[in-house]
Amino acid sequence: MVKLFETGAYLLNGRELVQDDGSAEGVLTSKGIKTSKEEATKGTIAYSILQKHNTSGDTEQLKIKFDKMTSHDITFVGIIQTARASGLKEFPIPYVLTNCHNSLCAVGGTINEDDHVFGLSCAKKYGGIYVPPHQAVIHQYAREELAECGAMILGSDSHTRYGALGTMAIGEGGGELAKQLLGKTYDVARPGVVAVYLDGEPAKGVGPQDVALAIIGAVFKNGYVKNKVMEFVGPGIAKLSSDYRIGIDVMTTETTCLSSIWETDDKTKEWYETHFRPEAFTETKPENVAYYDGVVYVDLSKVRPMIALPFHPSNTYTIEELNANLKDILHECEENGKKQLTGDVEFKLTDKIHDGRLYVEQGIIAGCAGGGFENICDAVDILKGHYIGSDEFTLSVYPASVPIMMELINNGRAAEILHAGGVMKTAFCGPCFGAGDTPANGALSIRHSTRNFPNREGSKIQNGQISSVALMDARSIAATAVNKGYLTPATDLDVEYTGPKYFFDKDIYANRVYDGWGKAQPEEEIKFGPNIKDWPEMPALTENLLLKVASVITDPVTTTDELIPSGETSSFRSNPIGLAEFTLSRKDPEYVGRAKAFHAVEIARENDEHPCEVYPEIKQVMPVIKEKFEGASRKNTGFGTTIYAVKPGDGSAREQAASCQKVLGGWANIAKEYATKRYRSNLINWGMLPFVIDEDSVDISLDNPFGLENDDYIFIPGIREALMNKAEVIKGYIVNKGMKEISLKLGALTDDERTIIEKGCLINYYRD
Repeated sequence: MVKLFETGAYLLNGRELVQDDGSAEGVLTSKGIKTSKEEATKGTIAYSILQKHNTSGDTEQLKIKFDKMTSHDITFVGIIQTARASGLKEFPIPYVLTNCHNSLCAVGGTINEDDHVFGLSCAKKYGGIYVPPHQAVIHQYAREELAECGAMILGSDSHTRYGALGTMAIGEGGGELAKQLLGKTYDVARPGVVAVYLDGEPAKGVGPQDVALAIIGAVFKNGYVKNKVMEFVGPGIAKLSSDYRIGIDVMTTETTCLSSIWETDDKTKEWYETHFRPEAFTETKPENVAYYDGVVYVDLSKVRPMIALPFHPSNTYTIEELNANLKDILHECEENGKKQLTGDVEFKLTDKIHDGRLYVEQGIIAGCAGGGFENICDAVDILKGHYIGSDEFTLSVYPASVPIMMELINNGRAAEILHAGGVMKTAFCGPCFGAGDTPANGALSIRHSTRNFPNREGSKIQNGQISSVALMDARSIAATAVNKGYLTPATDLDVEYTGPKYFFDKDIYANRVYDGWGKAQPEEEIKFGPNIKDWPEMPALTENLLLKVASVITDPVTTTDELIPSGETSSFRSNPIGLAEFTLSRKDPEYVGRAKAFHAVEIARENDEHPCEVYPEIKQVMPVIKEKFEGASRKNTGFGTTIYAVKPGDGSAREQAASCQKVLGGWANIAKEYATKRYRSNLINWGMLPFVIDEDSVDISLDNPFGLENDDYIFIPGIREALMNKAEVIKGYIVNKGMKEISLKLGALTDDERTIIEKGCLINYYRD
């Protein structure tokens, strides 16, 4: 099904793979010419697009300027507030503000709609594009209206992926978008490129989510494509429609890759013509010889209907395998899940086994992954003539945009969904991040959406609740619905897929979306609701740091949902201090109290007050430090908190996973490694030190090599000098453990990134 090459490989004429044998001479081309690996590296699609957008003049250290940007209503307020505080005058490139996350306006009174009004007023003032609530989810609008072959788009959502349409797109935290708004660049070392070689043709009933989950299951745990570009090539592409390719592409985020790009062809051209943008199409393909740092070989014909069990998209099985070994696999999943969960809850899946079959309570087809036209039409072909029954099982379908919904109404598919007992809902991302369709306590939901992290479906573990999500393709969800909630792969049913033609109604957006690009109105007043707050002042880095450990997390991976929960907390995204109250609330409910208590020490220091008066424990700590570092004092030592996590930052791009720590006085993270570049970038942009453990100094195989515990104190002398002088190893001392020495590293940082940390955050950097 999926095979990973152990070495890099050359791709000849877009079809023939030749594994790298380590020869310095490279590979022989079809014309009998030897080509070096270095030269062949330039033959990838990714290389050409990146260099086209690179302004540095250095092919290895890139400074990218994007063509367009997009954000949704969880992120655009903070981004614009950051840019405003840094001197924003006008949007320099098309910037789309969509409203697909906080669009329910179900909690918090006016605060969600206040964010939307803020967004529209900013689109008018700065020359942006505003997509009202329920019109489209962020990524469907970008596909329909923004994507173009050879372009680059930056989005403040991790699933910013439009590679199937020839666009290299990257999801990042808000700080990176603020940089673009200020005319700055996205700085990154040239990423490696891994070929995803598609061969064969999918079996009837196998959908794009099945292919995506098969790939994620093969590459996530080993980091095969981490921070690299996935470049889709091979003869199998021609067998896939554009909608099918999009369904695979959007899930590449779950591999932890940086971006994705695909070959484009006549089917891509047809997509753009259908959407009345034929000028956006150009053919993209590798050069006759292209070198890839690895290869993910996928035999599409061998992919079977897949399921990703809780609590990660990489926890994959074929549905046939699961059904054949239900008790054993579900028990193992329960045991692994309990290790990730905290609190007094009972996580059970084996109780879903009814007469030897797995029963689920909910099915959802939604959002940027599942809400596409073809996914829904194929699901309807399976549902037609059947009923979901009157027991606990429910089915909800969320088309990804109003144009898709309109066509489903016009061609009768919407009526078939309702007739079968399903429910049609508007374009909304809620099921993907816990703001809609939260299952009952103990229930299991199967979803064609993007993620199934713990509590991401909306349950609150701190309130004793636990439900969970398994990811599946729309077709197998529909097959399960036909069997009234009993897990069924779509390949078990004999269905004639009708494949209706899609007709895009361009007037829907033309009549409703505000397009102010190039028409900034500086005189326009921004409309602020009472919950929209400015970022608090953040201090510059001091000569020394005293860090108090406020949370220790030894899970193999920590998601951004665990760092700052999604769901109803998203209503507070425009209020940095209000949102910070939810930091780590599901993973470590005591974190906020610890962090706030110690933050008072730094506030006292900044006000030239004695820290001991607000935190008496400092009286015992500082004398121990001064015995070894005589010059250390509250004048030159900052007081802040840190968290330790093995591998933090998997998942969402939202910057709040870092900024909330900063608002509470966080000054660093300590990790064995960071799950994604975007989380590490968020730490940097909020002035936090992204420490990693020096592997040469300890046994890195241990979950917690330094043996850190909550309330430990770590003193780091000369940190500002070490940062700015690019010290390779930075020494710290665990004060309360006899000044035990520890060794830390910061990894690769650009000069600008070092200065951002020194200044205290991105806002300070630009303000200065």
